[in-house]
Amino acid sequence: MSIDPESTWCLAEVDIFADLSESEMQQMAEAAPMRTYPPGAMLYTPQQRTETLFILKQGRVRIFRVSADGRALTTAILTPGTIFGEMVVVGQLMHDNFAEALEETVVCVMSSRDVHRLLLADPRIAARISETLGRRLALLEQRLSDAIFKSVPERVADTLVTLSTPRALGRTPVVQVTHEQLAALVGTSRETTTKVLGDLADRGLIGLGRGRIHVLDVAGLRGIGDRDRG
Repeated sequence: MSIDPESTWCLAEVDIFADLSESEMQQMAEAAPMRTYPPGAMLYTPQQRTETLFILKQGRVRIFRVSADGRALTTAILTPGTIFGEMVVVGQLMHDNFAEALEETVVCVMSSRDVHRLLLADPRIAARISETLGRRLALLEQRLSDAIFKSVPERVADTLVTLSTPRALGRTPVVQVTHEQLAALVGTSRETTTKVLGDLADRGLIGLGRGRIHVLDVAGLRGIGDRDRG
């Protein structure tokens, strides 16, 4: 039986499934149907405990926490090919995390039962999931450190680099985000974000448009952290 490439795309793009046979890939694809979420939709919240594994096919997803005083701290911005939500199904609970679609998002979703039956029962995949968790926790620690020690301009620059999407040859990367959305991502006010963006535009690093930011100098933004620290 031939395999529909569209049905297995989610799996084929993820490293932990790299050496699966066609039959194994098809079996897992059948257990991971696709779902589409509009921009701003929540894939899960602390009040909606998830016992599923998500595989991001299209779009970007923001993982964040909310502090006791109501401030949102973005801990990750996920791109296609990323698995997430897996901490729940392997015993590391994510009680305080939110997952929000930043744009129209397509994910493949696998139940806890199928994760245990198809993934954790396979030593190859189980080991890779453990490695993925280790990397994710290291990135979380870095993100939390950045929130404490980095200035707002540094955080804005880092976030723009993370979100910038390469376009056709000869065209600059573009970030489709409002000032208010970017402020939420970096954990500051809209007014402060607008001022920082104006400064970056004056330096020729970005161009500002309605609901989008053109990244004119990616290397320059990457260097903001070193130049502005202190």
